[in-house]
Amino acid sequence: MTPSMQPQPDPRLPEFLHAHGLASHNAEMQWTPLTGGVSSDIWRVDIDDRSLCVKCALPKLKVARDWRAPTSRNAYEWAWINFAFEHAPKAVPQPLAHDAKLGAFAMEFLDDASHPVWKARLLAGMADAGVARQVAGLLGLLHAASARNASLPEKFKTDDIFYSIRLEPYLIATADAHPDLACELQRIAERTLHTHKALVHGDVSPKNILIGPASPVFLDAECAWFGDPAFDIAFCLNHFLLKCLPQRSHASDFLQCFDAFTQAYFAHVDWEDSGQLEQRAAQLLPALFLARIDGKSPVEYLTREEDKELVRKTARPLIIKPASRLSEVAAAWAGTLARAAGPHL
Repeated sequence: MTPSMQPQPDPRLPEFLHAHGLASHNAEMQWTPLTGGVSSDIWRVDIDDRSLCVKCALPKLKVARDWRAPTSRNAYEWAWINFAFEHAPKAVPQPLAHDAKLGAFAMEFLDDASHPVWKARLLAGMADAGVARQVAGLLGLLHAASARNASLPEKFKTDDIFYSIRLEPYLIATADAHPDLACELQRIAERTLHTHKALVHGDVSPKNILIGPASPVFLDAECAWFGDPAFDIAFCLNHFLLKCLPQRSHASDFLQCFDAFTQAYFAHVDWEDSGQLEQRAAQLLPALFLARIDGKSPVEYLTREEDKELVRKTARPLIIKPASRLSEVAAAWAGTLARAAGPHL
């Protein structure tokens, strides 16, 4: 790519850094676009001997289907990062500055060499139950802290944003693809939307988690919402199930990650009945499993139709006849994989 073809930042972003004292007016700034996200422009900014990360929300997400969301979500992400930094400072990049009108914020930049992306490791077959346990422990800690904070329900009153970014593109779009499941999927979406127990990240995906030397680091809390923590649980567990397909020989390791995550997370649950929370997560999980095949945001690493059919064969019966325990969902998927492999698994 020639210099003239290099993508350029919004011209207001350099001034944003100047205004907040993150760069002098005569400092040279090198802006490098970062890949991986579909909902924001994300930049690495090198200023003299320092690097920052600047994130600016987009009104239309970068996916094939039409998917729009309000840019005000940037302010809620900023607030979530500050909340997490207060309770687990190693679990997020250090927040530096925010401009609500611009829909942008700056934070510490973490290099790939010291903070690899968890998704890349998992797709390489590096399924470490210890990492899953750490991630779950942090998530449980943050959910517990938020459930005890009386100011958060009003501060993160973002039902409309959460619906447009998460429930509609995942559950409702999947109902369009599976009309016979529409009532069940809409019921799950409605129950999730009207459950308000803790501060939800909304995108606890391995692509948004870095494995740092001191702690896993959470990114991309654009969907931050005071709502149902079952969504975060199911959203993350879903990825252990999905990654069994491109890494069949490591399927048992991914299922061990599933179990380790579940055990570590529920050790923190003291704000509601853990059985009720697990039941909601167990009913959400098959819906999200199916959504990553037939919703608006399918996972890019599952392209074979036979793999997609395995997901459908597992998810659909569990949506029709819901499970009450997460282990039941994992066991159903393990059975599907065993039958698909035949006698040589």
